[in-house]
Amino acid sequence: MMKPVQREELLDYQTYTEQRDAFRKEAMQAKDERRVRVGDVLTFLFENRTTVRYQVQEMMRVEQMVKEAEIQHELETYNELLGDDGELGATLMIEIDDSGERDVKLRQWLQLPESTYALLEDGRRVHATFDARQKGDDKVSSVQFLKFDTGGAVPVALGVDFEGLRAETRLSDAQRAALGNDLAD
Repeated sequence: MMKPVQREELLDYQTYTEQRDAFRKEAMQAKDERRVRVGDVLTFLFENRTTVRYQVQEMMRVEQMVKEAEIQHELETYNELLGDDGELGATLMIEIDDSGERDVKLRQWLQLPESTYALLEDGRRVHATFDARQKGDDKVSSVQFLKFDTGGAVPVALGVDFEGLRAETRLSDAQRAALGNDLAD
């Protein structure tokens, strides 16, 4: 299991603001190594301790959080994005610029999260589990939190097999190395 970010790893928002540039550079590099574009409108961002810590620190900075209960809530919320033992956690962003088209697609694509998969080296497709809180009765959210239980195996590709939206993207060596490191964490 990827070790969750601990409270003692977080800086107060003022100290973080002073050190933000260096930390942001590290977080952006981590995100770049873990970002996978599938088709024209889907982007997966695999989360790790660096990306989660960055998100929490940014929330603390923007909201100028000092109350421990608020900080702990953000920490618990973002730590949920990390995979459990043998899992990879990812944020899936459905990126459709036109709001009218986006609304139509989000209603048509209600089953999209269940149609996403990680392709393993042996040819098996591991379908994602998703956070049901992000799915309504009549449409899916444009941001989904997914987990792929790969059993600790590093995927070779990500894809979606959904009527009207079929695509697969091979992972680069750098992406596979980053995900391998996350699974070993």
